[in-house]
Amino acid sequence: MTQTVIVPDGEEEGGRVFFTNVRRSLEEEDEIRLVSVGVDIGSSTSHLVFSRLVLERLDSRYIVSEREVLHESEVLLTPYADDMSIDAVALGSFIERQYALAKIAPQDIDTGALILTGVAVRRSNARAIGDLFAAQAGKFVSVSAGDALEATLAAFGSGAAARSIRETARVMNIDIGGGTSKIAVCEEGELVDLTAADIGARIVSFDALGRVQRIEAAGYRFAREVGLTLEVGVMPDAQGLWQMVECMADRLLEIVREKALTRESSALLRLDALRNERVPEVITFSGGVSDYIYGLQPASFGDLGAQLAAAVLARVEQWGPRMERPDQGIRATVVGASQYTIQVSGSTIYVTPQSILPLKNVAVITPELDLSDEVVDAEQIAAGVRLALRRFDLHEGEQAVAVCYRWQESATFARLDAFCRGVIDGLSVLLERGLPLILVGDGDIGGLIGIHCQQERRLQNAIVSIDGITLKAFDFIDIGALLETSGAVPVVIKSLVFPTSAAVGWSAEKPQL
Repeated sequence: MTQTVIVPDGEEEGGRVFFTNVRRSLEEEDEIRLVSVGVDIGSSTSHLVFSRLVLERLDSRYIVSEREVLHESEVLLTPYADDMSIDAVALGSFIERQYALAKIAPQDIDTGALILTGVAVRRSNARAIGDLFAAQAGKFVSVSAGDALEATLAAFGSGAAARSIRETARVMNIDIGGGTSKIAVCEEGELVDLTAADIGARIVSFDALGRVQRIEAAGYRFAREVGLTLEVGVMPDAQGLWQMVECMADRLLEIVREKALTRESSALLRLDALRNERVPEVITFSGGVSDYIYGLQPASFGDLGAQLAAAVLARVEQWGPRMERPDQGIRATVVGASQYTIQVSGSTIYVTPQSILPLKNVAVITPELDLSDEVVDAEQIAAGVRLALRRFDLHEGEQAVAVCYRWQESATFARLDAFCRGVIDGLSVLLERGLPLILVGDGDIGGLIGIHCQQERRLQNAIVSIDGITLKAFDFIDIGALLETSGAVPVVIKSLVFPTSAAVGWSAEKPQL
């Protein structure tokens, strides 16, 4: 049974609140088939993966029962225009060709993810590129990935998180791309630490004759550090270039090993430094450079990939942790982003005004909130929410975010009030921009919290408060409009599905795509 609490549009304080107690109407079909696509536009390479998902109903939810990769695209060196922006025309032609090769029309895509990663996301036209392809290439969950999000994708997409479960080990995944390196540490299937640094294979790239063709800011930084002169159109000194690569590898190993970093290494970080509390038992590599590390790619693509791989490999072998191959290397990010499950659940809803619904593709954060003590600390709640927002690059308040929480103990006025104050404070940047307050809990308390935020905390923003649902960080949810016949509100939970994830039944023995 479900319960829906609706505050009608325009109701003043003291107005009516409607309660309904009905069973949510679910779809009649026991099986749903979806076509999904993942598009990764990176600083070095761009590629696509098309997948078919089969979902079956389990009680009142749909779970993924089958996954089939329909087409893996060619890997394209990300094209750039003369002004160093992404060449949208060339990318458009490439993506159009991949749809044709897959024999799939854009209108046949049910869902998917388009992500801009690494240095590519910092290009002047990156947002326009994301919006363009998201509009043209189907129904997408996401159009960009910041450093923390990309590190998360790589950790799960490479299989590092699943490996940490099945081997009961601390696993570090190092994803080395064209412009950046993303490092994630996993234990028991969870990310316990992550960071990113401006170290990548294409911070300097070369033409067919070995002359410098493009230099990123990090390329200039490393060149200065070793006294190397880099100039577009000029062939660099070979010995000086190797010293630069050695320096890059030294900096990367310092970042993944040391608790205290030098000023030079700290300057390369794009996120907070790793805590490096203890040495990982296992290290895996993903990203484009991983093909060189594992001897899968003999060809050169006019960058530092092969040299950087050799230098990093030598240092990791001297370090000591066991090195293993990932489930996915260069495609870790896009495979992770291309497949996700949809669950359909009834829920207890508090919503005001009704016109705020439906909400589509709302990112979910799961902050670490201590709700077990008799006294709830509002400041700790706020700090936890802010930290979760920053981890998933959502702290600038550009989009609505759903806060997932697990209520514990009693629901006294003081505890409710402290929780609501903390969440509202933690989301202040988003709420000040007029975005709705969206709360998702797993217990039977959503209505009380929604009402408290409006009536006691006097929050003027739209409020949607759901309970009876358990979410994970990096889920996305759709909240549908009120069903006229039942008074219930459908909630679609779209969780990114990663290879070998224990949560969705992947085999722990055999890598899956």
